[in-house]
Amino acid sequence: MHVPLWVWVLTVVGITAIIVADLVWADRRPHTVSMREATLWVLLYVGLAGAFCLGLLLTAGSRPAGEFLAGYITEYSLSVDNLFVFVILLSRFAVPAVSQHKVLLIGIAISLVLRAAFIAAGTAAVHAFEWVFYIFGALLIYTAVKLAAQGEEEEADFHDGRLVRLMRRVVPTSGEYDGSKLTTRVDGRRMFTPMVVVVLAIGAANVVFALDSIPAIFGLTQAGFLVFTANAFALMGLRQLYFLLGGLLDRLIYLSYGLAVVLGFIGVKLILEAMESEGLNDIGPVHLPHIGIVASLAFIAATLTVTSVASVAGSRARTREPEPASWND
Repeated sequence: MHVPLWVWVLTVVGITAIIVADLVWADRRPHTVSMREATLWVLLYVGLAGAFCLGLLLTAGSRPAGEFLAGYITEYSLSVDNLFVFVILLSRFAVPAVSQHKVLLIGIAISLVLRAAFIAAGTAAVHAFEWVFYIFGALLIYTAVKLAAQGEEEEADFHDGRLVRLMRRVVPTSGEYDGSKLTTRVDGRRMFTPMVVVVLAIGAANVVFALDSIPAIFGLTQAGFLVFTANAFALMGLRQLYFLLGGLLDRLIYLSYGLAVVLGFIGVKLILEAMESEGLNDIGPVHLPHIGIVASLAFIAATLTVTSVASVAGSRARTREPEPASWND
């Protein structure tokens, strides 16, 4: 897929303008984000992604539009896993509710810049070396198995432990917040507030999660433009999704299993495509299938739907279970 330079520039400028406008708005009006406001913002960002997909359909055809849609849904779904890390970081650092919007926005903006570098390197590698598909596929299958084995266990200790302790050592930080400011003065010395550490931790966590999600989207499209825009739209809507879901995160009890199935599926798809590119269409009497973008999109959507429904049903069943009797009863 050839994308003219002016389209790249216009896209990057548009995304940057949205993030900057959002940051200025959040800085001027620090407040607690309500459910209604979060819902409207989520609908806005999903609508922007839908409009972008429609634009691709009208200008580039159904295949790029389908690849973007599949990539966007996959990235957005995998990004939900990040929300559990956000909950833990914001609660353990006691970030004021009125400042959480700004913290998440800056952290996600940082991670988007770092992801762009990853995407550029990944695109170059994919186009230069076809065997990279085998590495990406094996990585996704390994991650899927690890995620399924982990199940419902918490996975944020790494981000909230070693990484955050390292940041505190490197970044001179005050002991108290100063409103929503990133810097403050303590005894005449300019220091960063704890908010900077949280921002860096959120950005770093997003980059770590990108090690799974970026290879996953390369299993759906190898167009760098589509990979970048799908990531950008998914990350821009992630912040408001955090406020919208809120306490509902605890009800997504089977999310890890659903994401594991999606990652495993895309990993197998990558390996099959790598074999197909080398002319290996059969293994003995078994013909290797070609998994198109429509089939991929349908499988991902069906898996996430089943996972969500099962999670809600399972969490309701757990809340109805009577507590076990104690020996003192």
